[in-house]
Amino acid sequence: MSLPTLTGMVVGGMVGAGVFSLPARFGVATGILGSLIAWAIAGTGMLMLAFVFQNLAIRKPSLDSGVFIYAKAGFGDYVGFNSAIGFWASAVAGNTFYWVFITATLGGLFPGFGDGDTVLSVAVSTIGVWLFHYLIARGIRDAAVINRIVTVFKILPILVFIVVLFVALDAGIFADNWTATGYGDLGNLNEQVRNTMIITTFVFLGIEGASVYSRYAKRRADVGRATVIGFLSVLSIFALVTLSSYSVMAQPQIAGTRQPSMIGLFEHVVGDWGRWFISIAVIVSVLGAYLAWTLMAAEVMFIPARNEDFPAFLGRENDKATPITALVITSLAVQGLLVATFVLTDALNFMLDLCTSLALIPYFLAAAYALKLGLTGEAYEDVEPRTRRKETIIGGIATAYTVFLFEAAGLKFLLLSTVILAPATLLYVKARSERGRRIFSPVEIALCALVVAAGITGVVGLWTGLIAI
Repeated sequence: MSLPTLTGMVVGGMVGAGVFSLPARFGVATGILGSLIAWAIAGTGMLMLAFVFQNLAIRKPSLDSGVFIYAKAGFGDYVGFNSAIGFWASAVAGNTFYWVFITATLGGLFPGFGDGDTVLSVAVSTIGVWLFHYLIARGIRDAAVINRIVTVFKILPILVFIVVLFVALDAGIFADNWTATGYGDLGNLNEQVRNTMIITTFVFLGIEGASVYSRYAKRRADVGRATVIGFLSVLSIFALVTLSSYSVMAQPQIAGTRQPSMIGLFEHVVGDWGRWFISIAVIVSVLGAYLAWTLMAAEVMFIPARNEDFPAFLGRENDKATPITALVITSLAVQGLLVATFVLTDALNFMLDLCTSLALIPYFLAAAYALKLGLTGEAYEDVEPRTRRKETIIGGIATAYTVFLFEAAGLKFLLLSTVILAPATLLYVKARSERGRRIFSPVEIALCALVVAAGITGVVGLWTGLIAI
């Protein structure tokens, strides 16, 4: 893959459903001032994470197996395994969110789809899951090219939205939305910003896209460049979508707009044709992001299997060099979560929050590994001290930011994450047994016990209703 293709994987992974839900998600939580602070915090934190991936690509060029490999290199095999499972489960939850989002969008045009949780919605989503499965099974390189083309076509309608809304700017509405305090109690500024953190993190998922595909890169240095270029481009788009929304509609109206909220705002400005224009853009964008994330999910099962961290059967390829077993399991997992939408209270937001919380595990471990390298001096033997200090500070900020996101997400989703990680440990045990390797070190036994205990607590919470889904 060239630099443009790798950048396309980063942008394609990040620009999906999240951008189309930004107006209402921000409108519920804050006004213009709070949104500016939120994007400044999220932008700084995620930029540090982008720099982490860039620096790790330079300092550890031999680690080209995606984000999970950093956790393994820094903290051992079992931690690396949990990073890989967390990333894979996040991709599965995110892909389920995409189908719910698509069918919820169709629900605004055809009532039978409802909010993406009806029988018709699940049936259409099921057909989509297996059509994409067939496409990807034909060859990963073909799918990457399609992703690059789709990325161009989904960015254009978003840019049209931004331009049209800023042209239609109402100075009075924009001024009233500055703090939005005249519309009711949104809490203090700190609370407003914290309430946006999950959505700002969700929309940046995919920042590691180039790292996941580093083994396909023509030049290793392009991995870091693609990550930073893609991030800065997407940050600009997301911030402008949010700010332009406050220019045409009062904060309470934005908050009450049906998701995907970009549709209602654009229709408010241009009329009925706006609903169709953005709806089509949503479907194209989300399908493109689904493609990118399904590729990443399959890769993150395939590579650990080849590195002997997952059972060998997950490392099988078909005649098109596609990780077919990993792809089948990924598609089946998405199918299972689609069925689960029948019992969820708010399937759309639940899948979004679960996806984000699971992604924080590999992000935190990658940042912590970068910090560890800087503090110990490993991989900095022939590097100027100033460069080492700078990269250590970047690793420290990225680590602190991901810890803050864990706290913002809340205990509920951390426990739900361990409900997935605990039983997945059986795959680790199988992989180690297949190769005749020691299963756990003493420290890993303690960590496994902690994960299992948290998983049991999560299951009890779900059973008793203490954890509501």
